[in-house]
Amino acid sequence: MAENETLALEIRHVTKRFPGVLANDDVNFDLRRGEIHALLGENGAGKTTLMNIVYGLYSPDEGEFLINGKKVEIKGPHDAINYGIGMVHQHFMLVPVFTVTENMILGSEVTSGPSLDLNRARREIIELSEAHGLDVDPDALVEDIPVGVQQRVEILKALYRKARVLVLDEPTAVLTPQEAEDLFQVMHQLTDKGVSIIFITHKLKEVLNVADRITVMRRGRVVGHTTPKESTQSDLASMMVGRDVILQVEKGAAKPRNVVLEIAGLTVEDERSIASVKDVSLQVRSGEVLGIAGVQGNGQTELVEALTGLRAARGEVQLDGQKLPFENPRFGTEHGLAHIPEDRHKHGLVLPYSLADNLVLCTYYQKPFASNLQRNDRAVDRNAVELIERFDVRSPSQYVTAGTLSGGNQQKVIVARELSRPISLLVANQPTRGLDVGSIEYIHNEIISMRDLGVAVLLVSAELDEIMALSDRIAVMYRGEIVTVVDAGQATREKLGLWMAGLHPGNA
Repeated sequence: MAENETLALEIRHVTKRFPGVLANDDVNFDLRRGEIHALLGENGAGKTTLMNIVYGLYSPDEGEFLINGKKVEIKGPHDAINYGIGMVHQHFMLVPVFTVTENMILGSEVTSGPSLDLNRARREIIELSEAHGLDVDPDALVEDIPVGVQQRVEILKALYRKARVLVLDEPTAVLTPQEAEDLFQVMHQLTDKGVSIIFITHKLKEVLNVADRITVMRRGRVVGHTTPKESTQSDLASMMVGRDVILQVEKGAAKPRNVVLEIAGLTVEDERSIASVKDVSLQVRSGEVLGIAGVQGNGQTELVEALTGLRAARGEVQLDGQKLPFENPRFGTEHGLAHIPEDRHKHGLVLPYSLADNLVLCTYYQKPFASNLQRNDRAVDRNAVELIERFDVRSPSQYVTAGTLSGGNQQKVIVARELSRPISLLVANQPTRGLDVGSIEYIHNEIISMRDLGVAVLLVSAELDEIMALSDRIAVMYRGEIVTVVDAGQATREKLGLWMAGLHPGNA
């Protein structure tokens, strides 16, 4: 781009303060027309705060914005939309029981006289989806379509409102590898048509593959600019964290011993009474990591929920030789089962509770935290102070609520609670989803430490790199069944990919 060519968006000297936190500190950022500009940083680095300011959800304490070279004031999302800015949030803003068309026009209703003109809106959506290569069914209910298609709806919704600057906040955090590749194609199609994209992600490989330019933030400040041609994953990780980061998991050979978890003939039904786990049998031994690979939605969630007491099932599960009852989470926690859940907000934390309370959710009724129904607040506080320091949770105190922490620090709270008590089995479901490289390195090291202490680890992840890096054995799950179990040393990405697609191991 020529030096004097107008920028699509320019952010100048933006500062944003919250009580006790300087979220953005004199931030400068610019976006060229028709480019993908990646914005990197650890959880809590200030990326999402900055983009929420751009979209009008927050007001800056200082700074200014220019759209197409003209200074503008953005006092709310309505202003941002009018200036051609669209944002696709990490957690989609869709109404599940509405159709695609109804979601698309919500807030921008098309009318004919006093009535909604859904037919006209539907035609416009079909034309828009065809023009941008975003294939969606305008009549489908959002709750019935895959996550990757829901994201397309969010992108189309922004384009329907004439967005020329598109902010994608962690867009691949909930996508399968195939859906992520589809998204990248869509992103390039959009930039070819002049749309400018700000791409917020923690996945360094994705950044190097799709971005034109890269800006890195750390602790609220911009600390560097680069391009994919000038950088490696290690370079970007070091800029984000401020130190060298070991991207490759360092671990010795496993020393498996006795069987800790024995699953025999397990069948689990989903909410529609359809079997999503079908006659699964597995063993996990002390001192090993058994990874379960598979495209999201092949029964992994239901399997974990059955093992951790959150869902009814048929079959038998034994933990250290004792039969594990279904729909009884407390039995598992009292008999040495730790659980890092897939959805940290739904099953891992009580967001309005303090960190101190969240750190005793499994043991609040036991000594030293309670005696004869009397809570010991001093013991709860001492426990929180110790675990916050030991597990490097970045928080001003143990009294702040869990909902105020970044995603990485929320995950550390869960890990601190689950791994600080005596356990024999760790069930880790998507343990690093949506986390930055520093937090991923930390969580991986904790999982391997547990293995080396003799804990049996069942790891479920949609990230193939994570499965291959941490696992000693790998089970592949497809349509609710375990199609093969192999030693990690014998697995390749190609073989695992074929098995995950349902190809019989003998033909791979």
